[in-house]
Amino acid sequence: MNGAAFAVNLAATLGAALAVLLAAFAVGVRTGRHRGVDVAWGLAFTAVAWTGYGLSAGYGDDGRRLLATVLVTVWGLRLSAHIARRARGQDEDPRYARMLSRAPAGPARTRYALRMVYLLQAALVWFVSLPVQAAQYVPHPPGPLAWAGTGLWAVGLFFEAVGDQQLTRFKADPANRGRVMDRGLWRYTRHPNYFGDACVWWGLFLLAADTPIGWAFVLSPVLMTYLLAYGSGKPMLERQLGSSKPGWAEYTARTSGFLPLPPRTRPRPPTPGTSR
Repeated sequence: MNGAAFAVNLAATLGAALAVLLAAFAVGVRTGRHRGVDVAWGLAFTAVAWTGYGLSAGYGDDGRRLLATVLVTVWGLRLSAHIARRARGQDEDPRYARMLSRAPAGPARTRYALRMVYLLQAALVWFVSLPVQAAQYVPHPPGPLAWAGTGLWAVGLFFEAVGDQQLTRFKADPANRGRVMDRGLWRYTRHPNYFGDACVWWGLFLLAADTPIGWAFVLSPVLMTYLLAYGSGKPMLERQLGSSKPGWAEYTARTSGFLPLPPRTRPRPPTPGTSR
């Protein structure tokens, strides 16, 4: 890997992530709703991937460069399109409403949103995408580990896309209003989309992991998995669902929280003192 070229790439990809998130910030300020940052999330990863693709020409293997870029693009655009459809006509996301309520209304809240929502997410996009950027500078064609990563990416995309489609169809039926989704993939894991997201980013990490330098970026998928399973993903959503969905405690008692597993035939009782 050409260290000087990769250093330039790191600066340019950070700029690409910032550009997308700052554009989303401008839209959020104009509309008074910041849930659009979730749409920008996938777009920012896509912008980073294509920036790296352009800058890595002549340094990385063309097949590996294109493979990494296409995989990120397919994942990012699908996710952004899904979130945009889901958010159409909706009010502010309760997560962002609660977060921003910590700051006084007015300019102070706007600055708080910029720091804690948009700039933070731009930094996360850049850091999580480091294995993709590294893969684009690997000078030899994809090997078995990279192709295994592509397979893991495909598994992850399946769980994300199918899980999202199943949940959308479930919510569209008025008969399911107020009910817990426990069908399809949601029968085996309470969060097939989050599990799929983790698989996607571990798969993308493997595109760089067949080189020694690639392992320097293992903290990127570790961080993404932690956020999904223990940070701003699963815990925040489950707190909200635990207080609004009848039958949630019974569902959590029989259904795996993250990894897809067969439903428990003898449900484990919910932990005392939790909202589950």
